[in-house]
Amino acid sequence: MAWCDFHYSSQALGKQTGANILLPENGGGPFPVLYLLHGLSDDQTMWMRRSSIERHVEGVPLIVVMPDGGRGFYSDAAEGARYLTALAEELVERIDRTFPTQATRAGRCVAGLSMGGYGAAKFALTYPDRFSAAVSHSGALAWGHKALNWDANSNAAEWHRILGEAYIGGKNDLYALAAKVSPDLRPALRIDCGVDDFLIADNREFHAHLESIAFPHEYQEHPGGHDWRYWDTHIQDSIAFFRREMGL
Repeated sequence: MAWCDFHYSSQALGKQTGANILLPENGGGPFPVLYLLHGLSDDQTMWMRRSSIERHVEGVPLIVVMPDGGRGFYSDAAEGARYLTALAEELVERIDRTFPTQATRAGRCVAGLSMGGYGAAKFALTYPDRFSAAVSHSGALAWGHKALNWDANSNAAEWHRILGEAYIGGKNDLYALAAKVSPDLRPALRIDCGVDDFLIADNREFHAHLESIAFPHEYQEHPGGHDWRYWDTHIQDSIAFFRREMGL
């Protein structure tokens, strides 16, 4: 595949930012797009550096866009950067203007790990008219839903600036977002997590919530922890899921 180190100016972030992009080798198109999101401690290079994503999508008619999401939980912060607008709106529109994309809901999907797993679900549930499918690997799915002990949390000041006050049930709460999506617009959703992952309980609880509101989804647990061995293995499940859902 062809690889592109893409740099652009984001009005929502008020700065230059970037994305790594994989493009089908033989041209043509239009192609559907997978937006692939990184975790809290990573940047736009990590999927290329730590996984075999290029090999996994070889021969698949799919553009893969791996943007820089900072440490912003793919959210428009109460005080600070607007990563949700920057990526789910601005970047999508820029990619559609620049590359031979299938610029429709049916042509867009999103996946991610950890913070990015939360972000993938967030994008699809906030913009169900824009993304047709989403996968969360080891997602921080309770972020924005559970009450945080600010005094005991080392990320307290940072997360408080993003979430603001009275955040449970609001725009950053995946539980509330899932309940609000119209049944005829629900994106195809898949969730997986390692049984030794520190986020396994949060994933089980969100799975139970989706079942309680009759939101169709796939849920799987596998051996493994919160690491790249797990994610490199199970991003292949994501690709198979998207190929099935999008008819690739």
